[in-house]
Amino acid sequence: MRYPLLAVPAIAASLLCSSIPARAAAPFEIQVVLPLTGAAAFLGLGEQLTLQFVEKTVNASGGIAGQPIKFVMQDDQSNPQVSVQIANEMMATKPAVILGSSLVASCRAIEPVMQKVAVNYCFSPGIHPEKGSYTFTSSVSTTDLINALIRYFRLAGKTRIALMVSTDATGQDAENSVKQVVALPENKDITLATVAHFNTGDVSVSAQIETVKAADPQAFIAWSTGTPIGTIFRAMSAAGLHLPTATTSGNMTYAQMEQYKEFLPSELYFPVAEWVIRDPQLLAPGMAERHAEFYDAYASVAKKPDISSELSWDPAMIVVAALRKLGTGATAEQVHDNISHLKGYAGVDGVFDFEKIPQRGLDVSNAVITRWNKGTETWDVISKPAGVPLGR
Repeated sequence: MRYPLLAVPAIAASLLCSSIPARAAAPFEIQVVLPLTGAAAFLGLGEQLTLQFVEKTVNASGGIAGQPIKFVMQDDQSNPQVSVQIANEMMATKPAVILGSSLVASCRAIEPVMQKVAVNYCFSPGIHPEKGSYTFTSSVSTTDLINALIRYFRLAGKTRIALMVSTDATGQDAENSVKQVVALPENKDITLATVAHFNTGDVSVSAQIETVKAADPQAFIAWSTGTPIGTIFRAMSAAGLHLPTATTSGNMTYAQMEQYKEFLPSELYFPVAEWVIRDPQLLAPGMAERHAEFYDAYASVAKKPDISSELSWDPAMIVVAALRKLGTGATAEQVHDNISHLKGYAGVDGVFDFEKIPQRGLDVSNAVITRWNKGTETWDVISKPAGVPLGR
């Protein structure tokens, strides 16, 4: 067939265009603040890895309406002031949602920046946002975790308890929670033998440990994260203080268990959300599939998840679920309202109901008690939900 001379360039252009593959959609970026360096890096680095797994999992299942996602992570150096600086810089791009950070103090510092401008999904269970706030928070609350822990100790016959907390925001939250839980009618037989305090920068807490020892408790709660908890465990070992000891699930990392293995308490307990349950028969409907997805992501690179994995997985997946429903053009108000009314969502930590438990979606019924098993080098679940010992 012969074509008019003027038509030849148009036909050539058409053929050229049809031979070029369609360009892949640019990823939709979700901003994240994490402590990738500094004292809380043991959490931030684990959360970073988890978000990479979430990104891979979500994109393998179609992203958001065919558009891949990408988590853009910035390091706040475990410093609340830096967290605020980064959050302000992120706000210039008018994001609907920002994930992180990981510490109580950092999340509290970020919260005022976000008010009704962007949704912030904090990875720390130790903050307690007001109902209707644009801040949501991860996992089971500190208060509910401590509630389950005190119930476990009480039902196990340990009613005289010593407490030691750091003077930072994490420690203050824990002390308030312990006192609130001990004041419950069901805990009328619980006695706080002593309450000791220390600074997170202290290189020795020997004097506080001697105070705890002199109080003659039946159990000990030491609530701080990272290096400070190692300082406490080391001082306990040196003083010969051998008690059933509980600490925050913020310390449930394999790296810490390895680092402190020479002086870990022989009975070491952690209250934690349901992600740690491995028996599918003990999970609510829908959770087994989520657990399989979660654990398979880690098994694919021969790793095991720990607390840093749990704290960021469900928040990231909940935000993705909201954006899949609303679209990537969703406003902060739309994302806020979607999550605020989300109920019946099966995650790795439990079945979320944000209408019943605003800003968090989980409560004490999603908390279990675990004990570190030195032989198998993992955490054994030793209670039913809410802290009732197995077998009762």
